Amino acid sequence: MAKGKGRILSIQSHVAYGYVGGKAAVFPLQCLGYDVDVVNTVNFSNHSGYGRFGGHRASAQELEQIFGLMEANLLLQQERLLTGYVPGAEATAAVTAFAKKLRERNAELIYLLDPVLGDSGRLYVAPEVVPIYRAALPLATIITPNWFEVEVLTETKMTDAATLRRAIQTLHKTYRVPHVVISSIPLKPWLTELLPLHLRPPSDGGDADYLACIASTRKDDISSVYVTCFPCLPGYFSGVGDLFSALVLAHFDEANSEGKGEGESPLAYAASQAVSKTHAILTLTHEAAMALPEDERQATDEELDAQEPMRKILRMRGRELRLIEGQDIIRGTRPIEYRRLQPWTDFWMA
Repeated sequence: MAKGKGRILSIQSHVAYGYVGGKAAVFPLQCLGYDVDVVNTVNFSNHSGYGRFGGHRASAQELEQIFGLMEANLLLQQERLLTGYVPGAEATAAVTAFAKKLRERNAELIYLLDPVLGDSGRLYVAPEVVPIYRAALPLATIITPNWFEVEVLTETKMTDAATLRRAIQTLHKTYRVPHVVISSIPLKPWLTELLPLHLRPPSDGGDADYLACIASTRKDDISSVYVTCFPCLPGYFSGVGDLFSALVLAHFDEANSEGKGEGESPLAYAASQAVSKTHAILTLTHEAAMALPEDERQATDEELDAQEPMRKILRMRGRELRLIEGQDIIRGTRPIEYRRLQPWTDFWMA
């Protein structure tokens, strides 16, 4: 019988159809050998990108009741904690208070906090949620914000080397987060020019847009930074950050101080696995979507989508992550391109 890797408590959203929130995280974690206990913060028909959706949002009181009963029944034996989307300030505060209690009970708890605030310059949550997430940051072992969430949390707009360094330093020093992964940041000219030549994407990449994933571990007042670049895929996909965060947590093994490859830290290894597998799943999803009938893969057009809601619904349905078809990617039994995060040795140099 295969030996499990331990237990994870996942606290995030749930949908009946599709793969976002817990639906994008739990199955991959189970594929990789973890028992996963689940608390749903919302229970919706489908994700909000469809335009039409509905269901139940858990209140702070409901979440506290679940946490309390799990504690009373001695069901809080998890070694790892994963939190994602939580609806509203009161519920977010309840989850943060619970995470604090777990941290106080177990200093060795590995807590990955995915601060789901927004993307592409737009908040998904009410502004009053932001300071609650800031207060939660010191509880985390790892955080996995996208570039916009980093800017919101640190109040630093990243436009050059100085502001990128300041943002990462703020997360490490002010909020005492030991492991930071910026899951994606557009590879704009300023960032491309900042990267050492050997870390930049190939110059023959054509018109492809690229993103970067940056990971930073702080230990003994020294921060080691790693980076990789990867091509964007066309179209909009949901659940990508949820899948990515789950894979980072699954592959993170701090006890293995040298990572899995020469010069590869535990965080760099986990982020490399997450980037590689997430990109492979997205490629599989994109190829499957492109093979659908034409009326199920029409390009985004806000005016036409507003006039014909089914136009958007069919497109969203066709772009749900192909996790079941790609489970061999998740398990590591199908060969894929390994997008290793490389050391960015001169990152802190002026």
